[in-house]
Amino acid sequence: MSKELCNIINQISKEKGISQQSIIKLLESALITAAKKKFGGNPNILVRIDTKTCELQVLEKKKLVKNVTNKNNEVAFDEYKDLFPDKSIGDEIEVPISVQDFGRIAAQTAKQVLLQKVRELEKDLIYDEFKDKVGQIVTVTVNRKEKANYYVTLKNVEAILPQKETLANENLKRGDVVKAYLVDIKKTSKGPLIFLSRSCPEFVIELLKQEVPEINDNIVVIKGVAREPSERTKIAVTSNDPAIDPVGACVGMKGTRIQSIVREIKGERIDIIAWSNDPRVFIARALTPATVNMVGLNEEEKTAMVVANDEQLSLAIGKKGQNIKLATKLTGWEIEILSESEYSKIRTEELEKNFRGEK
Repeated sequence: MSKELCNIINQISKEKGISQQSIIKLLESALITAAKKKFGGNPNILVRIDTKTCELQVLEKKKLVKNVTNKNNEVAFDEYKDLFPDKSIGDEIEVPISVQDFGRIAAQTAKQVLLQKVRELEKDLIYDEFKDKVGQIVTVTVNRKEKANYYVTLKNVEAILPQKETLANENLKRGDVVKAYLVDIKKTSKGPLIFLSRSCPEFVIELLKQEVPEINDNIVVIKGVAREPSERTKIAVTSNDPAIDPVGACVGMKGTRIQSIVREIKGERIDIIAWSNDPRVFIARALTPATVNMVGLNEEEKTAMVVANDEQLSLAIGKKGQNIKLATKLTGWEIEILSESEYSKIRTEELEKNFRGEK
């Protein structure tokens, strides 16, 4: 029995990735449940399994008395004094019960309880393993797509990558291996639910951290990010070391670092911008790839008026206003852009009004 039990414990431990000590504790709990059911709910039943030999003992706590009046809770002192020489009347002892007395039904109950406990422990182990990975990038393999979700494998655990959290220009297929950002993990009655994303701004930030050691060394610091998935991302960076160019460190030699990220996000454009504590300078840089001539600020309303050459205006605004929208998100300033000709016209009209004495 003990050898067979050891084999079962070893097998479950290997298959489920659970320690043998944990399996033994679960098995003891399962057998106690079965024993109590077998013996009419007796609360004094104990089960012990030797961690080395897997020898099983089923015990019943009883009190040593001179004269037995309750057979369920008491035993005669004279009958057990030789087996328990260090015990006296009034002490509790643990009386062995034959394992064979469990019967088939009790054994089946123990098995069911054990399997249930193992499943619960597996859920806890999965949650404990991945809760500390929230906010990190993981590599997953696509299993299938159901409705609006991709179901992917993450270290033999199923996770959810909603289609809305993927890139607009990608159609993932079974067997595809991709990186994703672990957004959250939630406990449910069916086990932990792991949620992933490839479209959130944090995904690009973590990809950049993987490629740029200077960020992990806290030499280069990310000050902000704004993203339109599948279109463009703007990232503001600065350096704690005057000798290190933060933009150059992120782009890499001949663009190798940034191109590695661009490939992962299917060609999405990335603007790496040198952050400045001067909002005028920062706003001008945030409108990359356009160049601007002038930036005026209304600090009370936190709005900015930007003037660009006529040929730079459409580039500064971007397709469907995308560039100016991202620059607004990145800087935190509401930005309005005028062309040089529009600005000159407004200035001329203001000068004419002033000349005529009009308000």
